[in-house]
Amino acid sequence: MLLDELDVRRTAMAYLAEKLARSGGVVTRAELEKFSYEGRPLTLIDQSRGIRNPAELAATLSILSQPAGPYDDEETADGLLRYDYRRGDPGGGDNRKLRRAYDLGLPLILLRGIAPGVFVPVFPVYVVRDDPAARCVEIAVDEGLRFLPTSGGEDLRRYAERLTRLRLHQPVFRAQVLRAYDGACSICRLQHLDLLDAAHILDDADRGQPVVTNGLAMCKIHHAAYDRGILGVRPDYRVEIRADVLLEVDGPMLRYGLQEMHECRLHLPRRTAELPDREALAQRWATFTQR
Repeated sequence: MLLDELDVRRTAMAYLAEKLARSGGVVTRAELEKFSYEGRPLTLIDQSRGIRNPAELAATLSILSQPAGPYDDEETADGLLRYDYRRGDPGGGDNRKLRRAYDLGLPLILLRGIAPGVFVPVFPVYVVRDDPAARCVEIAVDEGLRFLPTSGGEDLRRYAERLTRLRLHQPVFRAQVLRAYDGACSICRLQHLDLLDAAHILDDADRGQPVVTNGLAMCKIHHAAYDRGILGVRPDYRVEIRADVLLEVDGPMLRYGLQEMHECRLHLPRRTAELPDREALAQRWATFTQR
């Protein structure tokens, strides 16, 4: 018997949202496999394929994306994700259910693999184009991208890119950075995940990329201070607080949260490959010292 398509998806997404709030933005394969609906087990990820098509549903429930892996995807020029059919018959089971999600306009869950058994879920996403000749569909990662015209000009393209960055790249970036820093602020070691951000060393305007080496795990206070030029990080991984702020008197938050962080050393990732890029830090440091 087929289950209620929309209710299953709403319930699954609520389950994932609860997990994400506690984990810093990631779920494990075990958590995806533990999901149940009305007391019935209903795993959210397939054991061996990139498309999860439960027998109880008429359309695909989730799709897996592992950049540079077997389930890769590709961003199109208009901010969508191209997702290939599975091999074989375009009208076969997996492909048929994926195309059925398009026909019915159903929300899907996109699982972005960032480490073995660790995923960043992005939801809801939608199949907005089906191209049997090219054997692929195109996925919108935001509701605002579902009905954009295919030839909307440069302004619409930039709008689509911005939405995709916010909905897709930023959550993956945050999850990867917090994972590298063991879920703690690199300055004060605060470990409340809901109060932690992934701060960019260089932003888009300075050609910064959403990769771990261009990120620092920071609590919201230190992230805001970093972005506003109150706090700087030297290329030798030392923190400095702006000179005028060091002289202020304004209660315990200023004293303990900022002034006492002056000259402290960053708490760094254990893996050398995830250390902050010193050249990026030097560029950002130059901006800080010119204020």
